[in-house]
Amino acid sequence: MSTMSQDKLIHLRNKETGELYITRKNKKTVEKKIELKKYSKSLRKHVLFKEAKK
Repeated sequence: MSTMSQDKLIHLRNKETGELYITRKNKKTVEKKIELKKYSKSLRKHVLFKEAKK
């Protein structure tokens, strides 16, 4: 089993609460910043999480 390099791990952050999700991104095929709707525990609903700097 090969190990994933750190440059493929990205942080998704919610602006309102500052919550953080960590996920992977294939930088060869995806050039834009990722925006995903994820569940926010503090708001108790699905909100937009945007890619942030580490």
